[in-house]
Formats: sequence, C-alpha cells, structure tokens
Amino acid sequence: MRTAFAAAVFFLSLVAAVSAEQPAAPVKVGAFTFALPEGWKAVTPSSPMRKAQLEIAQGSDKAEVTFFQFGAGQGGSVAENVARWFAQFPGSDDKRKTEEVQAGSVKITYVTTEGTFSSGMPGGPTTPMSGYALCGAILESPDGNVFIKMTGPEAVVKSSSEAFKKMVAEAAKNSAPRA
Repeated sequence: MRTAFAAAVFFLSLVAAVSAEQPAAPVKVGAFTFALPEGWKAVTPSSPMRKAQLEIAQGSDKAEVTFFQFGAGQGGSVAENVARWFAQFPGSDDKRKTEEVQAGSVKITYVTTEGTFSSGMPGGPTTPMSGYALCGAILESPDGNVFIKMTGPEAVVKSSSEAFKKMVAEAAKNSAPRA
C-alpha cells in the first residue's frame, strides 16, 4: 500500500513538473499564430468581439492583451484604430508614438502611450485608470487586419513591451505569404 501511494505521489509530481515546463499553447488569429511569451496565459475572452485574450501578471498587477479581427475590409483603417486607441488616453499627446515596420510580407504598425486610460466600450461609460499604458500592434492582412492591444499598469506594460513586439513580429514573419 505504501509503495502504491509513494508511486502515485511520484507520478503526480512528475506530471506537475513536466506540465509546468511546457510553453502555453499558441494563439491563432486569422493568418497569424502567436507563440505566448513565458509567463503569459490565455484566458477566456471577456467579449465575443475578441478573438483571443491573454493575461500578464506581475505580483498583484495584471495587464491584458486582446486580439481582434473583423474580416477583410472591416474594423476600420489602421489610422482610425490608432486614433481610437490614443483617444482612450486623453491628455497623453506628448507620449504618443507610432512605428511602422515590415516583418516578412506583413506591415505592422506599433502604437505606445501612457497616462490615464479610459477603460470601457466605445460610446459607453468609461472608468479612468491612472498610471496605465498601452502597447498595441496592427498587422495588415488581406484576410482582415489583426488588432492587438496590451493595456494595464504602466510598469507591467513597459516591462512586457519587448516580449509583446517579439511575439507579434515572429507571428508576422511566420505567416504564410499571400499571392
């Protein structure tokens, strides 16, 4: 009996150790597959409009990464979405940055800002959240642009921005080229 119990405990410990070492399953949105950075986890999207949602926890602070794709020609232009994202951080004009890069055959527009985030649905009530930041990316695709937005406490977003950009660039580089 003791041997069986000891074997069961050993087996469960081994399974826990192996599963803890395995990376999180990638997230697929449109033509892109995103490998999650270490420590990031996929969670159930809080809205049916979201194709995927991630959580980044650093202590008690959490940032969220949301993925949207509405289909070819839908969801607004890159410029409209950048303006909408910046409008969620009123008064942050001097901290707003955009950067366009090419990763493989995909054009990516990165967006960053920080300040007070007006959280909520567009056109609805908002909750001001001070000390927040945004790091976003728009991947242009014939199947419909993919919009990815990381928002949360400034320290979490800033320390996760490099991993965010690497995740986005790798997904763009590894996407199948379109004819």
